[in-house]
Amino acid sequence: MIKKELISLIYESASIQRWNDHIRPWTGFTEIDKQAHKMFYAYVLAKCEGDGVDMLKLIEGGIFEFFHRSVLTDIKPPIYHKLVKEKGSQIDNWVLSQLRDIADGIGGGFFERMERYYADKEYSALEKKILKAAHYHATNWEFKIIYPLNKETFGIEQVKTEMAQGLAACDTFSGFRYFAGSEYLKQFTSLLGKLRYQQRWAKAVRMPATFVMGHMLVVAIMSYFMTLELENPCEKRLVNNFFAGLFHDIPEALTRDIVSPIKKSVEGLDSIINEIEDEQMSQIIYPLLPESWHEEIRYFTKNEFASKIKENGEVKQVNSDLINEKYNSNEFSPIDGEIIRGCDHLSAYIEAYLSLSYGIRSEQIQSGYEHLTGKYDNRPIGGIDFGIPFGYFNLDK
Repeated sequence: MIKKELISLIYESASIQRWNDHIRPWTGFTEIDKQAHKMFYAYVLAKCEGDGVDMLKLIEGGIFEFFHRSVLTDIKPPIYHKLVKEKGSQIDNWVLSQLRDIADGIGGGFFERMERYYADKEYSALEKKILKAAHYHATNWEFKIIYPLNKETFGIEQVKTEMAQGLAACDTFSGFRYFAGSEYLKQFTSLLGKLRYQQRWAKAVRMPATFVMGHMLVVAIMSYFMTLELENPCEKRLVNNFFAGLFHDIPEALTRDIVSPIKKSVEGLDSIINEIEDEQMSQIIYPLLPESWHEEIRYFTKNEFASKIKENGEVKQVNSDLINEKYNSNEFSPIDGEIIRGCDHLSAYIEAYLSLSYGIRSEQIQSGYEHLTGKYDNRPIGGIDFGIPFGYFNLDK
């Protein structure tokens, strides 16, 4: 089971401000939001590349690189890249030494694969190229926003040149060129960037403030780690649970965050909101994507908290226990919506806990924390004891 220290490391990245020596927006320019946007770019670039991409290696590579960046904290990119270039193996070894004890609770050989990822340059070679390109695209998205505000800032033109050179150096796989030639896909990834501005718990003062984009990555990573707790989860289940977690709040780029109390305040309102979200997805999101991608995106985002499988060409709702018993196979393309929902609640619980532990209280935060306290005690999902990670963040302990 994932340890509290590793979850805490994930949330530390919500306090790492990017471009903090430049004039910049105060919303969504944290490390966790950048890493989330990077994984959306990685997904799109991988889909552009085609069947040769190992999506499991792409996911884990993204997580490995996220942890690597989180441990090294707020080093300016030029300095970071120079250090990695000149002392890469020593830095990698030091980062791994910092992660070894706190990551050893994750099953399935996760940490051993992270060691190989950094030691073996040929391991996940294509996936590393995609993640590098995704990194530069997500960073360039930020830079295009701050550049007009910083034209008088020392060195900004050099940064502009370095950004252009960095992106050009990523032209090493066909998917990069496919994406570069598609204005629609660039609009899609830019639209998703709006989720970096949408604050969670909008009516409550909190510390640290978090945004929808970063929350989606937390849910994706936690869903992945929880799936590793299952007995021999099939590869498709691991991949689906990560990306379904990453994509679960995409409609909010169109509707903005509609909090649960509002959805539940009027009978039938929840279903109306779902209809509006489906309509917005059909009218705005899907036209930006190749038609061959629509089925997968719909599978990730429609009824996002329902566990489901595909059988004989049809989507069927099941539960995680039944997936364990009967459908834990790539041919059924299983998704554990219940696990994703548990991780969504866990993320909200931790956000409330962090604010309350810092002494920042509001009625909304207190109510949300109390509502989720004990919710997963003695309530396993697919055999996973969610009470353990919830227990890490109990204020009474």
